[in-house]
Amino acid sequence: MATSYLIRSVTQSCKLGLRFNPTVNSNAYIFHPSTSIVQISFSRTYVSFVNKVTADQLWSGVTSVSNAGKKRGRGRSVKKRLDLNRGQRLGVGKSEMVFPGLTGPAMTGKKILEVYQPKKDESAEAASAQKKVPERKRRFPKIPALLRGYSGRKFPGTSIGPPDPINDYVFNGFDSKVLEYKIVNHMTGNLGRKARISALVVTGNGNGLAGFAVAKAATGKAALRKAKNMAAQRLQYFERYQNHTVFHNFAVTESKTTIFVQKKPAGHGVVAHRVIKTMCELIGIKDLYAKTEGQTGIIQNVTKAFFKGLMEQETHQQLADRMQLNVVEYRPEMENVPIPVAKPSQGFSRPDPVKEEAFDFNNLYYKDGRIPLKKYVDPDLQFKLPSTLRYFLNQHKHRNQRHARYLRHVHGLEPSPEEVKFRQKPLK
Repeated sequence: MATSYLIRSVTQSCKLGLRFNPTVNSNAYIFHPSTSIVQISFSRTYVSFVNKVTADQLWSGVTSVSNAGKKRGRGRSVKKRLDLNRGQRLGVGKSEMVFPGLTGPAMTGKKILEVYQPKKDESAEAASAQKKVPERKRRFPKIPALLRGYSGRKFPGTSIGPPDPINDYVFNGFDSKVLEYKIVNHMTGNLGRKARISALVVTGNGNGLAGFAVAKAATGKAALRKAKNMAAQRLQYFERYQNHTVFHNFAVTESKTTIFVQKKPAGHGVVAHRVIKTMCELIGIKDLYAKTEGQTGIIQNVTKAFFKGLMEQETHQQLADRMQLNVVEYRPEMENVPIPVAKPSQGFSRPDPVKEEAFDFNNLYYKDGRIPLKKYVDPDLQFKLPSTLRYFLNQHKHRNQRHARYLRHVHGLEPSPEEVKFRQKPLK
């Protein structure tokens, strides 16, 4: 710290016998009985790094890293530059006052300005200048509500469009959706810890053709584009039963993730993990129930397990050829009448008897003897509650009607729809 002294002499020097009278500020005045006056003024000027270094230089010293440090991956935890004036708008209000030195110039030529209220044209210029200030970038881009995925404003669940064309082939009718988007790090010997973006994308046309891929890149946009194009080169076709569901129930395991998939009738919808629902939408499966067990938070294992289960499923014709038996289907909406869906290719079934418990179609494709847990339903529950007992008595008059209708279907005694309408007409 240095101190400078300023001495201003008004008249010639005087004799001794001076009187000291301190006044305001840091000035010392010396008076003499004679008319001669000598004025000595002391003013201090503080010199430090704050006066010598600019704000940009101070921030660069705090937030910057040397080139050698950048090559070795240092400086990742260095603080970013902060806007100390954020949220402080001086001179902005209903009166739109201007404070010289804060919100406007302090001097015009040699004249020092005072606090004043600008005219309309000056306020318009200030408003236009304020509009030109760039807005602060959002951490996540603003996405319309109908285009958001199951994770809100983040990438998982959002659509990123069809894959890029390959030569003359264009992926018409395809769509791609992000299943996983995260930052991954790995340690290198020269550059230290290196971060990249990992993206898991599934693409499909909604008609049985779909594929998935995982890609990594330095930026998120490059990782999404790379994963989308890689998924388009790994397409697989999945057989669907009547183009709306799977052929049979199955269980599949990938690492520590297990998925139990159940076949459902039309109109049931997809009741499953949100990742499985997204894949079903791109594959074209409309009715399904899936229960996941184990590590359900590892998205890549869930994706691999579901694709693996769809590839391993067996069609009805393949089942008939393997078992050399006719395959029939029972539907509740068809009064559980057996409907043949496939028969052996050789034209006849095997003559030897088959044990019934070995061919439980619902549990046929569950491996290792594992089946999904079903809650026990007390058969006498309807007689324990007054409401259910009342319902049972109201439905008692319709007992055995479904079985009787089934027998009429089998023996051809069920009237046609036209006959039913004729019988419902009133008598004349």
